Amino acid sequence: MATLLIRDAAHVETFDDAGTVVRDASIFVRDGAIEAIGPAARLPRAADRVVDARGCIVIPGLVNTHHHFYQTLTRAVPGTQDVELFDWLVTLYPIWARLTPAALRSATAVACAELLLSGCTTAADHTYLWPNGCRVDDEVDVAREIGLRFHASRGSMSVGESKGGLPPDSVVESEAAILADTQRAIETLHDGNRFGMTRIVNAPCSPFSVSEDLMRESLALARSYNVHSHTHLAETLDEERYCIATFGCRPVELAERLGWLGDDVWHAHMVHPSPAEVGVLGASRTGAAHCPTSNMRLGSGIAPIGALVDAGARVGLGVDGSASNDSSHLLDEVRHAMLLQRVGGGAKALTARAALTLGTRGGAAVLGRDDIGYLAPGMAADIVGVRLDSLALAGGAVHDPLAALVFCRPPNVDFTIVNGKPLVEHGAFTALDVERVVAQHNELARALVSG
Repeated sequence: MATLLIRDAAHVETFDDAGTVVRDASIFVRDGAIEAIGPAARLPRAADRVVDARGCIVIPGLVNTHHHFYQTLTRAVPGTQDVELFDWLVTLYPIWARLTPAALRSATAVACAELLLSGCTTAADHTYLWPNGCRVDDEVDVAREIGLRFHASRGSMSVGESKGGLPPDSVVESEAAILADTQRAIETLHDGNRFGMTRIVNAPCSPFSVSEDLMRESLALARSYNVHSHTHLAETLDEERYCIATFGCRPVELAERLGWLGDDVWHAHMVHPSPAEVGVLGASRTGAAHCPTSNMRLGSGIAPIGALVDAGARVGLGVDGSASNDSSHLLDEVRHAMLLQRVGGGAKALTARAALTLGTRGGAAVLGRDDIGYLAPGMAADIVGVRLDSLALAGGAVHDPLAALVFCRPPNVDFTIVNGKPLVEHGAFTALDVERVVAQHNELARALVSG
């Protein structure tokens, strides 16, 4: 079995139940799992692979609970820069309708690369339109090649403009085809084992793009295979008005009516639940992916994260779409989560440690995983390190290394390890040719937007 030693870290924050912090520490890994954490002098000094962590703070790999990889192709597109969600979508749907398998693969590579450099080791993507032969397999292939731990959503839209939905008819699918391909993806791609690198998620897009029948049937399908389900919910007041006009109830009430609550369900955004709905979400242990940057960018509002956590809901962080963020930097998302909660709730609303907990253990809980999110023997070796002597952290890390990661400008990581494999070392990828990826991506992005 292969061994890995992360040696001589200045500071290790485990985020375990006891909040263990170890200084001058090493971590020994065997076959993709952590075997030991402790003072460097007490651990082995050699392994099959050694990562030099001197001068670094080491934390668990961050967990991204909501993303749209394909949107890396349409960042900062004119006409979408200063509009709210519905107008933003209407502008972009016709562009996304031209998506090709090659473009989707390129977008997946770009998103994975950005995430890994930001300290993210596990990501959930939500792609919900599959034009021109695109398949969830395209994303899975690329994520596997790069090495990111990946929850791939077989998303969907079935209600187009002609039936009262928001998307054009050209980007929706028949519900029979959606259910059949979701089942195929689960049966051929999903790995529910501990440390599984690929998991499939059932993910109808939103209340304004799918039918109630599809929501019910897809949830039943997912539960028959013991996979998790995901959708957008309560993101904007426009959505709330649409649900009241179309379904006669608010978004969370709709989810409750359709059975979309529970510990195998999570919703993106959850910006506008009522206090009573927060209680329902908490009592059912339903998950929420908080996406602060996107919510600020689109002017959607401030999600009641503290109330959701206090009620018992599972809450993690997501970078959301790369065309509504417009980046995939999860450590930056941790910082924005802290700051945005303070805008609405004061300087004590969310601490740096609590924000990082949302990005680690919180995200793991949202995705239903007990093998990632903190560092301890027996846990997956998903580990990142950030240099404490960088310009961005100068004058901060010397006082409080963990707080500096959040209060100061979020840096890129020095190393990222996923499943015991170093994918980033000394701030650079060990195998991925980023220059080639970016050049190809820019060419495909120009072609996609120009038509």
